[in-house]
Amino acid sequence: MRLFIAFDVPDDVKEYMARIQGIIGDNLAEIRWVKKEQMHLTLKFLGEVQPNAADKIKDELRKIRFDSFTVYLNSIGVFPNENYIRVVWVGLEPEDKIIGLQRSIDENLKEFFKKEKDFKAHITLGRVKYVKNKEQFLSKLKGIKVEKKNFRVDKFKLMKSTLTMQGPLYEAVEEFGP
Repeated sequence: MRLFIAFDVPDDVKEYMARIQGIIGDNLAEIRWVKKEQMHLTLKFLGEVQPNAADKIKDELRKIRFDSFTVYLNSIGVFPNENYIRVVWVGLEPEDKIIGLQRSIDENLKEFFKKEKDFKAHITLGRVKYVKNKEQFLSKLKGIKVEKKNFRVDKFKLMKSTLTMQGPLYEAVEEFGP
């Protein structure tokens, strides 16, 4: 099964990010937008995992203790860089709290998976297939002022992702709290 670890985003924040998707639009780039009900922050992508290994992963994730914290949306960015745009995202702050949780997950799963090298706290808005005019597109992104919508992070989830012709389907396998 294909697994990842993530935390949810409240519905009002998802609605706001869907409005940002609409502001960005499709006239300067061809983008496959993330459906608002699927928006989340991925703490670690695990990939294909055998069912017996999933039980060991859950055991390790149950050991993680963290204090709940508040994060807020802060800016729009792109991956991997402005010269080669493949993903449009919204960043979250304070990044140190999210990175702390992400590193705890990395540490507990080091027996099974490589540690993340370049983790960036972000929520993917869309995957870019083609940019028609890079300068105009980047100018439009930089012109969007992101409201500092905030929310509490008090749990994270082990998620199963099933790829379908209509896009991925996500299902929570187990939830973990402080």
